[in-house]
Amino acid sequence: MHTSPQSPKNYNLWIWIFSIAIPLAVAVLFTVKIPGVERLGFLPPIYATINACTALILITAVYQIRKGNRKLHERLMKTAIVFSALFLIMYMAYHMTSDSTPFGGEGVVKYVYYFILLTHILLSIIVIPFVLITFVRGITGQFYKHRKIARITFPLWLYVAISGVVVYLMISPYY
Repeated sequence: MHTSPQSPKNYNLWIWIFSIAIPLAVAVLFTVKIPGVERLGFLPPIYATINACTALILITAVYQIRKGNRKLHERLMKTAIVFSALFLIMYMAYHMTSDSTPFGGEGVVKYVYYFILLTHILLSIIVIPFVLITFVRGITGQFYKHRKIARITFPLWLYVAISGVVVYLMISPYY
């Protein structure tokens, strides 16, 4: 990542604002339905694909940094953040125009679905400050601290991306 010796303290307030504001905004916007706007039912497969691409980008970024390709790693990580933001925008647009789809599976598969969904939701909230702190440590040249927290951030973010695809695949027959 960028090697200028900026202080991460300049970013800390923003990290915490975003880490709190994003989940709160999602919770509030989940209750908002835009009247007169057509249901955006075409979005779920698009944002599930974005989640899949995010997972592939994360894996590729780790591979690239292990090969010593810092610049490509930085570009890939910035792309993963943009993809996550695009996912969030599309996810919210869909849920502001559509009712939630109930899961129609029964038996053990229903419990598996809800376990994956619940862990996906909880970890998607928890991962926000991890992603932002990891990113800031990289762009401020604190590579030791960056690597240390990235070892936690990577598997959390990867799980959120992959579980998002799994949740979509499991609920898609019931749209």
